[in-house]
Amino acid sequence: MELRNLRAFVEVVRQGGFSRAAKVVFATQPTVSKAVRQLEEELGTPLLERIGHRHTLTSAGEAVYRHATRMLTARDELLSELQDIQGLRRGTLQLGLPTIGSNTLFAPLFAIYLHRYPAIDIRLAEHGSVQLEEILRAGNIELAATLLPVSHEFESQAVRKEPLVALMPANHRLARRASVKLDDLRTEPFVQLESSFALNRIILQACHRRGFEPAVAARSGQLDFLTALVAAGLGIAFLPRLIMDERRQAGLAHVLLDEPDLNWDLAMIWRRGAYLSLAARAWLEIVRDAHSKEQAPEPGTKPQQPSGAPRPPSRRRRP
Repeated sequence: MELRNLRAFVEVVRQGGFSRAAKVVFATQPTVSKAVRQLEEELGTPLLERIGHRHTLTSAGEAVYRHATRMLTARDELLSELQDIQGLRRGTLQLGLPTIGSNTLFAPLFAIYLHRYPAIDIRLAEHGSVQLEEILRAGNIELAATLLPVSHEFESQAVRKEPLVALMPANHRLARRASVKLDDLRTEPFVQLESSFALNRIILQACHRRGFEPAVAARSGQLDFLTALVAAGLGIAFLPRLIMDERRQAGLAHVLLDEPDLNWDLAMIWRRGAYLSLAARAWLEIVRDAHSKEQAPEPGTKPQQPSGAPRPPSRRRRP
């Protein structure tokens, strides 16, 4: 059983078709079709069933897909470990970042990382936190930035914890307040990010704890459009203070959300027990250093390393 045939099959499933899969594996569509056909012939059973313009998995296909993803992940982990033998003179950092907040928090860290390790190739995936967790779970990236809390299947390293602000029109009845509670907003329509953002889940759970279901007037995955919807009077949005402090604009008010159990708690996460390449560990070291400085511990105290965090590599470069 050849890994390239398994990879072609897995990408056909992930991408939803042969044409898209061909682009991902850098092959022609006939080549991908041939690879899947060879795999079916070798296993003696069809793996995909064509229904209209879609391909769905057969029962055998579901089993093969499940095992193939694990085999390909194990292959990638082996290659990463072999790269580590060469130190950080070469390698790849496979990283997932959210589309909101990354320019503020991570752009300076990229500058530090590339200065220390200029030969490392960075492969970046940018999505909402929910989708990033799925990509990480599938083994397509090593690290992802998402909001806490997360499933026990992941380990984490803190990045930044920020209070939320309620974003509302400047002429709103609550706009002049220093802070508001969720209960103050229970009758207001909400303008939310798309469902792929973990912040939606966190806000919804907080509303449920307070006994109400918020009315959602609109959703958007674009920060500029979301703030424009709020300015137009469609409803209230919730975003981290750090981001909104840099985006103040006429016609909008930022009111602190006074809820101790409701914060934008960003962390880097990775699969529990997974092997992390030295490139990934080097990134975590930089994130840890930045977080320690942000926390500004008292003199003589040592920042606490999160449970399960891998030991960082030495900063010394090999000759």
